Amino acid sequence: MERFTPTERSAIKRLPQRGRYERATVKEILDEGFVCHVGFVLDGQPFVIPTGYARVEDVLYVHGARASRMLKALSDGVQVCVTVTIVDGLVLARSAFHHSMNYRSVVVFGRARAVTDEAEKLTALHAFTEHVAPGRWAEVRGPNRQELNATSVLAVPLAEASAKVRVGPPVDDEADYALAVWAGELPLRLAAGEPVADPCLPAGIEPPPHVREYDRAHRRV
Repeated sequence: MERFTPTERSAIKRLPQRGRYERATVKEILDEGFVCHVGFVLDGQPFVIPTGYARVEDVLYVHGARASRMLKALSDGVQVCVTVTIVDGLVLARSAFHHSMNYRSVVVFGRARAVTDEAEKLTALHAFTEHVAPGRWAEVRGPNRQELNATSVLAVPLAEASAKVRVGPPVDDEADYALAVWAGELPLRLAAGEPVADPCLPAGIEPPPHVREYDRAHRRV
């Protein structure tokens, strides 16, 4: 299917015109973001935990340490809500009330499962590395047995999800358009700076192309 079917949980209820259910849109946002927030309930208490993630086809993999309380709690198949947000700009209106942000966000609902198969775990770890820096996995040492055992991975199917997107200028009250106040959009973007070498790096090792030419906005779908 090219679109997610809205459910009672995933349907955008406030400002529904901003809702997006195309799978390509959801995947594009997930592939550009860095950090997800995982919401769940444990022993009657709500938790929201930020962590790294990566997407492989229609599965979202969540990364963490084996000792993590979240990963221990969710490995039994607890229902989760995973969110990712990218801020594209500040929307500066003529009134304080109508200030906003341009953004792209995704909410994924599903039942998390612990990844116990070693091949799948390696696939997920490869995806985590490539998600952060495409081309990196081929240059670095892969995880050893101790590191694999110390790392937990959760899988959440991309079956129930939606995106919400705001673009464009501020929407002011009609009477406020006559105010002598600057209004408009202030675009924001995540940009890489100049690479800073590890002090322990031997002389003569230059940054590879995937570091020198890093561009977060150029992502896959």
